Amino acid sequence: MARSEGQWRNVLVMRLSALGDVAMTIPVLYPVCRANAGTRFVMLTKKWPASMFHDRPDNLEVLGIDVKKEYKGVFGLIRLALKLRRKYGIDAVADLHNVLRTRVMGLVFRLYGLPVVRLDKERAKRKALINHKSDEPVTPTIDRYRLVFENLGLEAPGGFTRLYDDKPLPVSPIVLEKEPGQRWIAVSPFSAHEGKVYPLELMEQVIAELSKRENYWIFLMGGGKEEKIALRGIAKRHQHVISMAEIKHGFIDEYALLGKCDLMVTMDSANMHLASLMGLKSVTIWGATSPACGFLGYGQDAGTDIQLEDMECRPCSIYGERDCRYGDFRCMAGIPPERIVKRVVDLVEQVR
Repeated sequence: MARSEGQWRNVLVMRLSALGDVAMTIPVLYPVCRANAGTRFVMLTKKWPASMFHDRPDNLEVLGIDVKKEYKGVFGLIRLALKLRRKYGIDAVADLHNVLRTRVMGLVFRLYGLPVVRLDKERAKRKALINHKSDEPVTPTIDRYRLVFENLGLEAPGGFTRLYDDKPLPVSPIVLEKEPGQRWIAVSPFSAHEGKVYPLELMEQVIAELSKRENYWIFLMGGGKEEKIALRGIAKRHQHVISMAEIKHGFIDEYALLGKCDLMVTMDSANMHLASLMGLKSVTIWGATSPACGFLGYGQDAGTDIQLEDMECRPCSIYGERDCRYGDFRCMAGIPPERIVKRVVDLVEQVR
């Protein structure tokens, strides 16, 4: 390294996608920033994930960029790297993504003699796990993020609790006032891949049973056009159920809502990680993937999650993108709704 350990003035941090993976950087990056107050950190990500970095340390700057248009291709990435080096005086790089785009940019910085430390994806462990040649879990992503900073010689403590810790929760005009005795449950029934989605007709049964309980309010989370239509119907059919997909909102509104909720029910998806950012307990329903794949939410407990433990075929993929070998995603469809309802009620009533 060109400097003594821990003496970097300007560190570039790269994690471009996906939304949940970017969210997982926050419980690591914020404590790193606070522990290394003499260093400026420049977080590089895509434009939409960049808007989730609220309540951030003073020495953290977040840049949202467009790698498909403004900085498209190898030459666009080289131009971006040179621009960042000139503008911010970058003298070290933490690559929390380790994909072709970030490796191209890292090569530019290395040509200038700057240290670049990349995320270890533990590909061999991943392959052995999903091929069922080993039961050894992948090291949690959070821990591998932290190791990148440690290998740069930076202090990388734990200790993250939640956003707005010891501060008033953010206020949102679209989030209702919570009445005394009400129990609020956020439900996020979607994910990017079918192998990580509990069948919506079964999830509606879960929602229906929960909504029958006195003082239980259910807030449905989703964003796409088809998701909005599906959630609209569920909200109309059951009492005390509100579809947040009907209301235009941003991360600040989600943080305001999650800060008031008692529990979240979710898939292996970005919303599990948003719950973690607000210190909210999540009951995650796992199908094609597994907590052993390394993506369990920060501070979450796999012991209270829902999954079919006795299936030899799972996990079948790290991200849930593979087609089901049986064609029916039985790892999800085989979970009875009443099991989820009982788990949710048991956890919600514990915090009364």
